[in-house]
Amino acid sequence: MDILDKLKILADSAKYDASCSSSGSSRRNTQSGIGNGDSSGICHSWGADGRCISLLKILLSNNCIYDCKYCINRCTNQVKRATFTPQEIADLTINFYKRNYIEGLFLSSAVIKSPDYTMELLVKTIELLRKEYNFNGYIHCKTIPGSSQELINKLGNLVDRMSINIELPSNDSLKLLAPQKQKNAILEPMKYVATGITQNKLEKSKYKNKFVPAGQTTQLIIGATPESDLKILKLSQGLYKKMHLKRVYYSAYVSINNDKNLPTLKSPPLLRENRLYQADWLLRFYGFKAEELLDKTHPNFNNILDPKCDWALRHLDKFPVEINKADYFTLLRIPGIGVISAKKIIRARRSFALDFKALKSLGVVLKRAKYFITCKGKYFAEVNKFNESFIETNLIYSERNDLPQLQYQQLSLFDKLKPTKEDKIKCLTGSL
Repeated sequence: MDILDKLKILADSAKYDASCSSSGSSRRNTQSGIGNGDSSGICHSWGADGRCISLLKILLSNNCIYDCKYCINRCTNQVKRATFTPQEIADLTINFYKRNYIEGLFLSSAVIKSPDYTMELLVKTIELLRKEYNFNGYIHCKTIPGSSQELINKLGNLVDRMSINIELPSNDSLKLLAPQKQKNAILEPMKYVATGITQNKLEKSKYKNKFVPAGQTTQLIIGATPESDLKILKLSQGLYKKMHLKRVYYSAYVSINNDKNLPTLKSPPLLRENRLYQADWLLRFYGFKAEELLDKTHPNFNNILDPKCDWALRHLDKFPVEINKADYFTLLRIPGIGVISAKKIIRARRSFALDFKALKSLGVVLKRAKYFITCKGKYFAEVNKFNESFIETNLIYSERNDLPQLQYQQLSLFDKLKPTKEDKIKCLTGSL
């Protein structure tokens, strides 16, 4: 098969994997090498479906031995199959890099013959790039669940980032939709990588080599199985704590296969994906816990309001907050105030008492924040009632008022329950 035909097949097969954004690692170029990895993150852009497309994102092969019900590459599907050789991938990467098409490589693969056989091919591919072509650019590679620790260690010393996709949020769902995969075969490599990253940080003064310097990530498919947002968020919280993950990526389930165990969806649950990304940001940077954002009586996120506004409405006893007295962590819990604006407030009020006009100039989103704060002991002029129904009605009206701006945006499938343009940007910038 012609290499361009392989590229079309294997690039298309890789599009369902969401976990490939910026690098977060510094890999300096050498005198005889090409490319480098920047700690500020590789240059990246976003496709129409919201996914990162900055890297050469391909599979080594889509010729899989597994029959995962949700996967386009399942062995029982009648699709075009192709497999690159390590040399072909290395040549493609270097040629694309020299033409300034890409900044790095995101490489994954279906499982060919066995996990170890597939991992050996992945390791050989990266070794060619690093040692023969002296390529020092960013490389993100998938770890194949069930492969040996020796191969994981080899790969970890060559790449910038690794990822091991959990894909399904519970063991029961794994048994139902991917019975050939084992929970331990996914978690054990993840633990090994986490331990290796920790040891590397402790021993970095002794050794020059870096083990997975940009950390590891994973991906969860949303909507293929009946787990609640609470269960998914608690799983993510545990992974961040125990596995020290850099990111958990959420991928809305795309209905591409017919199977009695799969749900029939007219469109992917992109709004739910968006809400989980927003909540994930609250876990990592705002000091929230999954059990605060959701509970058994409220197991799923609000379709209209973002997770932070929804939480604040259910905890009005904690508000209003006096903006000139609240500490940093309290400020972070106010809707409309993000990490950057909270820091600006702390700095600015050392010099003068802040009013609503000053808050707006500091980047606070007043259309949300005004219902939950006071300035110099006074409410915003429009806030004449401090109760849940009044605040909720006005917040919903404010959100829906922005809907005409979304005629050509990604989430326009959602009729009246569309997030605003600002709502989607928030989950990327953290200004919640």
